[in-house]
Amino acid sequence: MSEKDLIYEEKVKYAGIFDFKDVYQTAYTWLTDYQYWVEERTYSEKIKPNGKEVEIKWIAKRKISDYFRFFLKVDWHIVGMTTVEMTDESGNKIKMNKGQFEIKVSAYLEKDYENRWEGNAFGKFLRGTYDRFVIRSRIEQYEDKVAGELEEYVAALKSFFAIEGKRVGA
Repeated sequence: MSEKDLIYEEKVKYAGIFDFKDVYQTAYTWLTDYQYWVEERTYSEKIKPNGKEVEIKWIAKRKISDYFRFFLKVDWHIVGMTTVEMTDESGNKIKMNKGQFEIKVSAYLEKDYENRWEGNAFGKFLRGTYDRFVIRSRIEQYEDKVAGELEEYVAALKSFFAIEGKRVGA
């Protein structure tokens, strides 16, 4: 079985006015622009008295080599999402959303994701030796790279929310 090491984890929180469709598209496009294959594992909406509660879970993967793959988890939780009518800079009425966002992102470095070394106990021993002694510096480079990419992703989401908040005067 492949081995996933948690490298980086962070939460993005936002409360205010936003366009859900734009947030979703921005988050998804960033991942695909970085050549991640994105799978939506969960999308659920529950109607509550204070608005919709939305839960989304994405898994994003990108092959680095035959041995390494970047593996990301993106978990969205939106509470109290309602539709509000706003006026944009030109005086036009637009429909936006209001609520509280929390997006938790986790980055993993997945090793031997094709399970080539897992056939028997000796193969597992060789893989452990290979990881610890032969390619240790490459593992550290990939760990830094996936952490850096996820930091960029979080920064892009935060800047999107900051710009979105200023655009509608939230």
